[in-house]
Amino acid sequence: MSQTAQTRPAVEVTSQDLPLACPRPNAPLWAQHPRVFLNVLDHGEVVCPYCSARYVFTGDRPKGHH
Repeated sequence: MSQTAQTRPAVEVTSQDLPLACPRPNAPLWAQHPRVFLNVLDHGEVVCPYCSARYVFTGDRPKGHH
């Protein structure tokens, strides 16, 4: 994990945010990059390969297929 990802606060996501894509819809224009879908459920957290944003899953895992 890069230094930037470790010093930035994590973005908390829930099952309502799935499927998780970065950048998020409310990201400022300067933070835009090609959209990438991230699997946050495998390890409970994931880092975007473009901007190093760290996403952490909180709450109940989705039931069934998502």
